[in-house]
Amino acid sequence: MKNTHKHRVSAELSWIFSFIALIWIVFLLDHFLPLERFGLVPRHADGLIGIAGMHFLHLNWGHLVSNTIPLLVLMVLLAGSRVNSPSIVISICLVGGVILWLIGRSSLHIGASLLIFGLASFIIVSGFIEKRTLPLMMGIIVLLVYGSSLLKGILPIQSGVSFEGHLSGLIAGVVCAVVLVPAYKRKR
Repeated sequence: MKNTHKHRVSAELSWIFSFIALIWIVFLLDHFLPLERFGLVPRHADGLIGIAGMHFLHLNWGHLVSNTIPLLVLMVLLAGSRVNSPSIVISICLVGGVILWLIGRSSLHIGASLLIFGLASFIIVSGFIEKRTLPLMMGIIVLLVYGSSLLKGILPIQSGVSFEGHLSGLIAGVVCAVVLVPAYKRKR
């Protein structure tokens, strides 16, 4: 019997590239429209829209490019897993956004870093939960490649960087892995 929960990376590339293209389109539109109002501002009702919108907004080209590359790599790795990749991305954005809205400094938070930290921690933790060779190896590789960046990113040592966004994403990825991966395992 064919396992219907197993994804082929090639089947998910179109949604991955569409998601990343949307981030780039929003960045270009932000030069003409006041889109930064869709960023997350903690504990302000107006900032709630940022739970969904912040991931698409970036400060400058450097910020956009530095988020695009790890986002692409991690989304491709996620696409090779047994989970429903779009639902994991949405879950991390929502859970992490709510956490950031609750704990963040009162300033504008933008960028896909929350999602990047969430995807990295999700892949690492889900690899250990699944107890299968390939996901475990992917988790270990992500830990080796991104581990020091994850640690550095959650510490309040970089000026102008939302370490709370990074921390919120990391927590969201762990929570989503712990809650959602066993649910996918039960469906098999």
